[in-house]
Amino acid sequence: MKYVKEAFDTNWIAPLGANVDGFEEELSQFVGIKHGAALSSGTAAIHLALKAAGVGKDDIVICQSLTFSATANPIIYQGAIPIFVDSDLETWNMSPTHLRTALEKYPHAKAVLVVHLYGLSANLDEIVNICNEFGVVLIEDAAESLGTTYKKKYTGTIGKYGVYSFNGNKIITTSGGGMLVSDDEEKVEKVRFWSTQSRDNARHYQHSEVGFNYRMSNISAGIGRGQLKVLRDRIDKKRAIYSYYKKELSNINGISFMPENSWNEPNFWLSVITLDFLDPIHLIEALEEENIEARPVWKPMHLQPFFERFDYVGDDVAENLFRQGVCLPSDTKLNESELERVVSSIKKVMGNGK
Repeated sequence: MKYVKEAFDTNWIAPLGANVDGFEEELSQFVGIKHGAALSSGTAAIHLALKAAGVGKDDIVICQSLTFSATANPIIYQGAIPIFVDSDLETWNMSPTHLRTALEKYPHAKAVLVVHLYGLSANLDEIVNICNEFGVVLIEDAAESLGTTYKKKYTGTIGKYGVYSFNGNKIITTSGGGMLVSDDEEKVEKVRFWSTQSRDNARHYQHSEVGFNYRMSNISAGIGRGQLKVLRDRIDKKRAIYSYYKKELSNINGISFMPENSWNEPNFWLSVITLDFLDPIHLIEALEEENIEARPVWKPMHLQPFFERFDYVGDDVAENLFRQGVCLPSDTKLNESELERVVSSIKKVMGNGK
């Protein structure tokens, strides 16, 4: 509350002020990158990352299919064409093999949008190498993976641009908000310019480019600064929740867990299982009857009514994860008895063991 109170006391409540500057600096320092632009949402950050990458009308953007629609929608905002790529089972994220195939088919693509799904890191070394080979800009959608590391580096800091989200359901929140990060100071300054309606440095209101109302408010940034102080605790709690589920449920036939790799330390934003022999909707509805909320895995973009007209490169990994996946309750406020109740309810549906 300290930072929010300061915003009101100083009457800096607009998209300017010490909290905006402080939040940008503090989050950038946390993840180990030089610059950040605090924005109104993660979606806004993806939009301006695409614009900064030079994506325009009829340009090709290679995008992970297994994600939330907010990843892909900004491609359409720019008048560009999304080409969707399958995931691999090793990471649940963009398959480097299918990325290469997509870039061979569309060698003039302007950008690649990789997602770190549910806090799991993509296989970034291979993806970075492929992007460098084809001369394409890599944008990391790290909306779900703040605090996740890939080979000791934070996701969102490895591509040309990284994007974080502070929506109400994320590991830390500003109620609604996002941030674009990059080591390119000039591009980040340009993003700030675009995000405040592209107002030129003139004595009168002058605009030489199309702008957007995308800047984060000083109040929201104050919330973010306070939340950042508990980020490590939140990550620890998310990991503890996942470990508890894995300990209690891994012996049940037909349940599998998210992949874990030696080079990846996930934040486990959500704990996700896949079911071999049961339609996930049956488990979701059974938990619903116990007043427990569980959700399906994201429906891949290439299966969405709006996006199905665009090309897709891959097999059926993303589709199978959608057909088999269940996101379990993962809120950091869950206590031990609540977790026990979730596990007990799942065991009732699935059976108690092999």
